Amino acid sequence: MGAKYSVTEKFKGIFPAFYACYDEKGDISPQRVEAFTRFLIDKGVNGLYVCGSSGECIYMTKEERMLVLEHVMAVAKGKIPVIAHVAAMSTRESVELAKHAESCGADALAAVPPFYFTLPEYAIEQYWKAMVEATKLPFIIYNIPGTTHYALSMSLFRNMAALDQVVGVKNSSMPTYDIQKFKAAGGEGFVVFNGPDEQFISGRMIGADAGIGGTYGVMPELFILADQAVIQGDNERAREIQYAINEIIEIMTSCQGNLYSVEKEILRLQGIDIGQARLPLPPFTQDDLPKIRKAAELIEESKTRFR
Repeated sequence: MGAKYSVTEKFKGIFPAFYACYDEKGDISPQRVEAFTRFLIDKGVNGLYVCGSSGECIYMTKEERMLVLEHVMAVAKGKIPVIAHVAAMSTRESVELAKHAESCGADALAAVPPFYFTLPEYAIEQYWKAMVEATKLPFIIYNIPGTTHYALSMSLFRNMAALDQVVGVKNSSMPTYDIQKFKAAGGEGFVVFNGPDEQFISGRMIGADAGIGGTYGVMPELFILADQAVIQGDNERAREIQYAINEIIEIMTSCQGNLYSVEKEILRLQGIDIGQARLPLPPFTQDDLPKIRKAAELIEESKTRFR
């Protein structure tokens, strides 16, 4: 089993989950989308994952998601691989987003299972297959039971992985054992992305080829360094970097504001303004500011320490 595309090398490394970029009125800012794309490319990331959870996709219209991808591709096309997350509430919109991503030059598609209603597995399979069949692009399954309330079964995984265009899975379940199972069942050339940022090196060591993460955007250098340590077999250094990353994540997630609100303020402190998170995601509070500054300081200190 496994895909016929030679994609393993193309989709290795650090793929930040791209954050939504708004102007002062809360509308999509094409200029800020392009600026943030350049910011991440300049940091040395291996690719981008666009319009996923960190991109606030469920709070955007189909047209807004298309606009974001168009402006990411205006900067990133031909420089680094871009994976477009195209899952939407309806199959029809998902297919439209998939076709649009192909027309923009995206390198691959990804999709979570259908959410809100609890659906039988054959319906989930049909939903994913509709996107697969809509384009010629490689397709990446996204297993994220914490938000979709569906844990990808091995039977559905095997059905999907048997399709030529299905080249990988992003696994955001907490058990790293799931990564081992998906990697073994996917076969040679099948790509597994680690999802939970707090266990990046654990996922890599048990078989993940790469990582897609929501906190990569504020500290891509640390994840790049952790990945390099894993590749070099320097387990002690990898563990130390992961501990530093986790301390920062713990501070960010202890704020009253939503994580994406907190991350955007950290980015502002780093010199790039991409606006605020969109309601109903709660903004950070004044009480959060000391923690936000502390997280930003730790990022800089850790970059210096491990560089």
